[in-house]
Amino acid sequence: MAAGYPAEVLERALPAMMRANPLLLRSGTYHLAVADGGAVIGCGGWTREPPGAPCQPVDPAVGHIRHFATHPEALRRGVGTALLGRCIDEARVAGLRRLECLSSLVAERFYGSAGFRPVGKRSVILAPGVQFDSIVMALELLPPAG
Repeated sequence: MAAGYPAEVLERALPAMMRANPLLLRSGTYHLAVADGGAVIGCGGWTREPPGAPCQPVDPAVGHIRHFATHPEALRRGVGTALLGRCIDEARVAGLRRLECLSSLVAERFYGSAGFRPVGKRSVILAPGVQFDSIVMALELLPPAG
C-alpha cells in the first residue's frame, strides 16, 4: 500500500486494519487461501452488512466485499482473483444484485479487473485520529445461469 499512502498514514492505519473481526470470521462467507505448506497467503469475503454497520443489512439486495489481502510473496499469482471470484459467485447464488467494496487507493485496478467500477470516494475512520481514504466501487450482478 506504500504506493498509495504516506508512511505515517500506514503506520497508524495498518494496526486497525489488521485486527480480526469476529463477526466477519464467523459469517461463513469469509475465506482463506492456504499454500501447500499451510501458510495463509490470502483472505477475503463478503457480507450483506456493510463495514462498520450493525448486524442488519441496509439493502438486502446489496452485499459488501470485506477485508481482502494477499501476502506480498503471493501477489500477482491469482490468489486474490480466485478469492474474489468465489465471493462474487456466492453472492450471485445468494440472490444479491450488487456488490460494493471500499477499495484502497492501490487496489482499484484489482477490483476493476473483476468488473467493479468506481462510484465515489470515502474516508474511513479506523481509530480516533486515523483516517484512511478509499474508493467506493460497485459490481452489478446478473442472476446465476441455469
